[in-house]
Amino acid sequence: MSEQLGFCIVGCGMIARFHVAALKEIPGTRVVALVSRSDNTAQKLIADTGIATCPVFRTVEEAVRAPGVHAVIVTTPSGNHREPALVAAAAGKHVVVEKPLEITGPRCQDVIDACSRAGVQLCTIFPSRFGDANLALKAAVEAGKFGRLTLGETTCKWWRSQEYYDTGGWKGTQALDGGGALMNQAIHNVDLLLWMMGDATHVSGFTATLAHERIEVEDTAVAVIRFKSGALGVIQATTSVHPGYPKTIAIHGDRGSAVIEQDDVLKWDFSPATPDDAAVKARFAAKVGASGGSADPKAISHEGHRRQLADFVDAIRANRAPKVDGREGRKAVDLICAIYESARTGRTVALSAG
Repeated sequence: MSEQLGFCIVGCGMIARFHVAALKEIPGTRVVALVSRSDNTAQKLIADTGIATCPVFRTVEEAVRAPGVHAVIVTTPSGNHREPALVAAAAGKHVVVEKPLEITGPRCQDVIDACSRAGVQLCTIFPSRFGDANLALKAAVEAGKFGRLTLGETTCKWWRSQEYYDTGGWKGTQALDGGGALMNQAIHNVDLLLWMMGDATHVSGFTATLAHERIEVEDTAVAVIRFKSGALGVIQATTSVHPGYPKTIAIHGDRGSAVIEQDDVLKWDFSPATPDDAAVKARFAAKVGASGGSADPKAISHEGHRRQLADFVDAIRANRAPKVDGREGRKAVDLICAIYESARTGRTVALSAG
C-alpha cells in the first residue's frame, strides 16, 4: 500500500494524545476520524493536538465506513478494547490496540482470531520494547552474552494519588481496568521481562490494596516466576510507593548482568568484556534520568509510540507481521491473570509455555 494511511482513533482521552503526536511525525499517515461518546472531548483533542479537523463519530461502526480509514487505533478503557477491535477487523481495517490487548486471555484471543480471519494486521502497544537501552539489552540476550540466564527482575514502584483513581469513572474498576498496578502500569515491565527471559511456566504471587480507597483492584503486587529455560524471576508492581521511582529491569546470567532504570543503563558487566560492552557503556554514559510516568501518567514521551507505530505502518506496507503483534500482546496478560489467580487461591499457577 503506497497511498497515505488514514487512522481512526477510538477514544479521545489522555493516551490518544500520544498516538496523535506519534502519527504527526510518521510520513504518509494522518488522523482522518475520531470516535468519542463526547463531542467536547473529541474537539478538545483536535484543538490541543493541532491535527486537521476531522469527522467525529459516536460509534466505531459508523467510523469504519468513513472515507480514507485504513486502520483503527483503540484507546478506550482496557476492558473495552475487544468490541471496537472486532468491529474494525470485520470491516477489513488494520488494528492497533493500546496495552493491554484486553483484560483476559480469551478476550485477547477473540481479537487475535478476528484479525487473523480478516487478514488484517494487529499490533499491541508496548513502546518500552522500542527504547534504545531495552533494544541493547535484547541484543545482548540474543547474542548469548549472559551465558545461561539465571534471574530476571523488574520493578515498577510507581505512585498514583487517590485523585487519579477518583477521576475518569473507570480507573480502579475490575470490569474496565481489569486489574491495578500489574495490569495497568507494570504490564510494560511484565512484557519486557517475558521478551528478555522467554515464556513462563509457573508463577506465585500476592496482591494487596494498601494506599488507596474505593478501588476494586490492587495497588501493590509481588510475584515469583519460573521460566521455561529454568531461570527464575521476580516482579514488583505498585501505585502505592510515594513519591514513585523509575521502572527497572535486570537480567542476570552465569556470564554477565545488566540493569536498566527507565532508559538509563546502570550496570553492564560481562565476562569476558568486549569492545561492544565498552561502546554500550559509552553510549549510555549520559543518563537520561527520565521518570517514565512514575508519579504522573502524563510525564511520558511519545517517542516509543512513534517508533512502534512507524513499525506498524511499515508492516502494513511490506505485508509482514508487526514486531509486537496480538500473540505477543497476550503473553503479558496471561501472566498477570495467572498472578491474580495465585493471589486469589494461594497456590502456584502453571502456565502453558510456548
